[in-house]
This record gives sequence, structure tokens and C-alpha cells, in this order.
Amino acid sequence: MANDILVYVLHYDGAFNKNSLGAVSEGARLASELGGACDAIVIGDKAGMPDELLASLGSYGARKAFRVEAPEGLAGPIVDAMAHVISDQGHGYALFGGGLLGFEIGAGLCARLDAGVTMEVTGVSVEDGKLVAERPILQDSSISKSHYKSDVGVIIGRLNSFEIKEGGSGSAEVVDVDVELSDFSTHAEMVQRGEQRGADVNIEDADFLVAGGRGLGKPEGFKLCEDLAEALGGAVAATRAVVDAGWYPYAAQIGQTGKSVSPKLYLAAGISGAIQHKVGMQGSENIVAINKDSNAPIFEFCDLGIIGDLNKILPKLTEAVKAKKGA
Repeated sequence: MANDILVYVLHYDGAFNKNSLGAVSEGARLASELGGACDAIVIGDKAGMPDELLASLGSYGARKAFRVEAPEGLAGPIVDAMAHVISDQGHGYALFGGGLLGFEIGAGLCARLDAGVTMEVTGVSVEDGKLVAERPILQDSSISKSHYKSDVGVIIGRLNSFEIKEGGSGSAEVVDVDVELSDFSTHAEMVQRGEQRGADVNIEDADFLVAGGRGLGKPEGFKLCEDLAEALGGAVAATRAVVDAGWYPYAAQIGQTGKSVSPKLYLAAGISGAIQHKVGMQGSENIVAINKDSNAPIFEFCDLGIIGDLNKILPKLTEAVKAKKGA
């Protein structure tokens, strides 16, 4: 198995996705341990992928940035492009920062290259000159390790699992690659790009999250979370129960069937802390819980627990934050 790693880098509006940059940093670290190199591949309209943008990936550890002009954000063309580059350049691994698009591309690459794949990866190490991927199983109660026997290994991280680190050469070599797309890869087209998030801030990128659960009592209760999130400069998240009840958009859902986040502050309002929710937010730097039930499971793993009425506490917190910022 070759030692070079190819990382898919998602971009939009002239900026790279945070999880993709984390994957480049992780790929550079792992490639160095393997004695290989980390390359990046960026796909889309060439006009939106200028040389200086792609060259900047070098500061995260990329040796080369392969530029492919093809429909961006659709799995089919990306699978064509990555399979072409991997086969032509001899990469031993493909690495993704996470997300639904990464899952779809990774599955396609496995079928195309007869490769092995591990999804929801939270850690990667080097053993006996090969990569070993780790992923939580059994509701995060245990860790499974994947060893690759195929010529190509595909690793898809859990969102926010790979830390962004700068310190590379500062400039990646930009290489244009012509790829002949498969007929079936061109059947789909991007009609509209966007996602309903329930807030103007991407919950996966926000440093401050105010999450609401059933304890809010009613859909209108989320106004308390929105006010505090706005004061903090963060975003609003939600539990599966309130999303299923139609109280808040699915895009804001945190947990096993939602999104995984790791903000600097995660404030849980009226959330019991079931294991399904815990797996999506336990990577947060600081967890603050507000709940009137002193026996709520979330008090077992939060950093600060407040037992009380969130309808009184949240407005007070919002006032305090605004006063502090205005001081």
C-alpha cells in the first residue's frame, strides 16, 4: 500500500470548509509518519478556484493541490475525479473531513477502486507502516479499529474530529487535471445550494451553541435560546425530540442521528442528556446545563450544572452577556 494521502477539500464562495482543512492537517501529519506526502483535490468551476486559493493549502501541509473543473458538490463527478487522481498518482489513502457528501463520495470510491472504508472516524494512527482508523461503536461505549488490506483505504472522519493546524510550506503546487466524467455522473445537476439551519450561523462552525430540548415546553421557547445565542455571537441547536415534534428545523439537530459539534461552549437548556444526544456534543470544550430536574443524566458529564427554571435563567444570562459586551 502506497504512503501518499489524497484529501478531498470542499469549498464555497472562495473559502475552504473547516472540516476539510482539518483533514488536510491530519493528512499531512499522517503522511509524514508514513514517509509519504499529503495532497489535496479541489473540484468545481475553475473561475472560483484561483491559484492563490489552492496554493494556500500548503500552509496546512498539502504538497500538491489538484484542480479539477467539474460540477462541485455532487458525488458522481467527485468520485470520477478522485478515482482518476488516485489511480494516476498512486495514492494509498483517501481522507475526508466528514459530512454526508463525504459518506456518499467514500462509498462510491470503494466501489470504483475496490477499497476499504471506515466512516465516523475519530482518530487515525500509524501501525507497522499502515494507517489504522478508529471509530466509536455501541453508542460510543467502545472503539473499533480498522486495518486496511486493500490497495486503497478510505477514511471519513466524524465532523470536527481533525484539528486544523497551520505550519506547512505555505504554498502547494497547483496541478490542473483533466478528467473524463462517466455518463452516469452527469445525470444529476445542482439546482440550488443551501441548507435550512434555523439560524444564520453554521452550527458545525459556531464557537458558542445554545441548545434547546423538551424542557423549553413549547416551540416558542426557542426564542429564549435564540436571544442568548445572538448575544453570544453563536447559533442555536436542538435535540431529536423537539425536531421530531416540529419545534425546530432538522438541520439544527445534535446527536447520533444529527450532527456532531465541538464548540468552545455548549449550553444545554432543558435537555436531559440521553446517550443519543451526548454522542453529538461530548467533544465540546465547556458544557453548561440548565434543567429543573436534578436527576437529569446531563448533570453527570457537564462542566457546570444549574438546577432551576430556564425561563428565568436564560433571559438573565442574555442580559448579563449584553451588559458585559456593552461595558
